[in-house]
Amino acid sequence: MAFWDFKRSPASVDLIVAFGRDLGLSPAALLRGSGISRAQLTDPNVDISALKELKVTANLLRLSGAPPRLGLGLGLRYGFTCYGFWGYGLIASATAADALALALRHLPLTYAFTHISSQREGDRVLLNFEPPDFDDELKRLVVERDMVAAATLLHELAGEHFALQSLQLGVPASTRKVATLAMPTRVFGIAPVYGAARSQLSFDAAFLARRLPGANPITAAACEQFCAELVRRRQGHASTSETVRQYLAIPGVRLPDLVTMARHLNTSERTLKRRLHDEGTSFRLLLESRRRALARELLRDRELSLGAIAERLGFADLSSFSQAHKRWHGVSPKAAR
Repeated sequence: MAFWDFKRSPASVDLIVAFGRDLGLSPAALLRGSGISRAQLTDPNVDISALKELKVTANLLRLSGAPPRLGLGLGLRYGFTCYGFWGYGLIASATAADALALALRHLPLTYAFTHISSQREGDRVLLNFEPPDFDDELKRLVVERDMVAAATLLHELAGEHFALQSLQLGVPASTRKVATLAMPTRVFGIAPVYGAARSQLSFDAAFLARRLPGANPITAAACEQFCAELVRRRQGHASTSETVRQYLAIPGVRLPDLVTMARHLNTSERTLKRRLHDEGTSFRLLLESRRRALARELLRDRELSLGAIAERLGFADLSSFSQAHKRWHGVSPKAAR
């Protein structure tokens, strides 16, 4: 299932806000538009949607100016304590192999926006990170963060006994220059490689057999049981139309067509259309509503050409965008601007 099918603890948002504050950003600005209050960040009884956290993540990207390697700096903040019982379950596992297996069984309890999987290749283990179809900057941020957060957990499991072999990112390096915000250039001694065929990190397979210093079978079993219950409890129950509406509203998300949206929701086009029809709407209406709102927002940015805006909105060309804008507002986008 996709990350937005599950709610999550607000601990990650609290961490993002703290990271942003260290960069001189306002917590109120970071939370703006997310529907999350400052009080909720430290409330253990609060669960939030992944899409709300993604809104805060997008705010961090925008407000910081998107400096190169922003996600590397953020990912290094994700230690065991921010994961609750999931993190303690890893620490209490008998071996690193047991910890990795538990981690992958209960991935919805992490704050990942990528789909994470593992594979054995000779004498090394590869962790693969497959991101959703976000725009380049948001995709780079979530890939950097998720990969470095995973490396941080592996390092905390065994300290000096863990050695990262490679960190390859299937996204292009940032070309922005934000001199006032210096981010890490290496992660546990390894320089990240951008523009790789896929996003993956690797480490020596012998590490998996290593017994962990905090191993405790009773604690591990208790954490495993609680994690399974927590996954069931946090599975989302939002309507299909609300899920689609929230997804379309995420800054940095490429507006999908019906086929892509159905794939994101792990369902068929026919089923998605039926569910939306039963809820009194359609994908076409939801997409058009989002396009209208986003067009107003993008037209305020004088640095964006009308052609670039048309592309961002998912139109085939400027002419199609102009026709749609006239239908919505009675004037061309050029006149509106």
